[in-house]
Amino acid sequence: MESHEAANSIGDPIWPIEVRAVLARSLTAEYASLTRSGVPVTVPTTPYVEDRRRTIDVSTGLTYPAKAERARRDPRVCLLFADPIGSGLPDAPVVLVQGLASVRDSDLQANTDRYVRLSSTKLPETTAGRPKFFLRRMAWYYARIWIEITPLHMRWWPSRSLEGPVSRWEAPEGTAAALSDPAPPGEQPHAWLPAPRSWHELAAQLMAKSALCDLTVVDANGFPLCIPVTRAELISEGFELDLGPCAPELREGPACITLHTHAEVFKGQENRTIIGSLRRSGTNLVLHAERALAHWSIAGGSTRVAIGFLGKGRRLAPRLSQEASRRSQPVPVVRFPGDA
Repeated sequence: MESHEAANSIGDPIWPIEVRAVLARSLTAEYASLTRSGVPVTVPTTPYVEDRRRTIDVSTGLTYPAKAERARRDPRVCLLFADPIGSGLPDAPVVLVQGLASVRDSDLQANTDRYVRLSSTKLPETTAGRPKFFLRRMAWYYARIWIEITPLHMRWWPSRSLEGPVSRWEAPEGTAAALSDPAPPGEQPHAWLPAPRSWHELAAQLMAKSALCDLTVVDANGFPLCIPVTRAELISEGFELDLGPCAPELREGPACITLHTHAEVFKGQENRTIIGSLRRSGTNLVLHAERALAHWSIAGGSTRVAIGFLGKGRRLAPRLSQEASRRSQPVPVVRFPGDA
């Protein structure tokens, strides 16, 4: 099934009406980028539709910029919208967006102001009850790098089961993404958390909580391709996987599994990303797991979430001035709408 709606009267892309609510209202989407060696890394991230509907934007902390730096090196990325929890769209389609990323970090204060404004609107419960003086001390978290994603291809299915017919949209010929801001000089900061020792134990913990499971591979054009998994069984070497009948053909090779869960009212989340390689074993797909990546997971009640943020702040706050200095900018401050 094809969707032919492509452009409005001034030539700006108009995305299919069937997917607009999903793109705008989803609290999380799977964002996939590529390492230097071409391995896909997928993490759940909050998406924001740009006002003119030209890009779908995600962000990462200035103090942990790996997601942005991968996109700056290789702009081929994808977003999977397959998590309806908290969106108010229980019958939402599953939407795969592949596109080109533009990294924005030339104005850190504007980036921070934008994130404060948008996140407080979309995820109000994450800061409910916390005094502003406390939040203003969290510049290590609110200081942001934005990643603007220009969609080139969209596919969508009626549900995570991928049973219905797939619909498609292609960007108008000649669609291009703007260049990223120049990379800052100096070395990218090292990983701020150690990688977990056991991928198996981490996966078992989240699978016991009925976490959503998504698989990412690399397609024939070198783009990450992320789709929902209908069944994931934990085995000694990794995961045995089932996909829906209308899933795209997947290439063997570098891959990752992402498990994530959060409440209907978003106050925190749990997620795990496990890197490996996808292989066919007879009629089965098997993700041969190699390692789990360090993860940002904060779950539980308000007190536990607050304590979790404080712990992360102790690790990340010292990086703030260093990363601002690398970009020859002052350290951004946390400002709320209405501040003098």
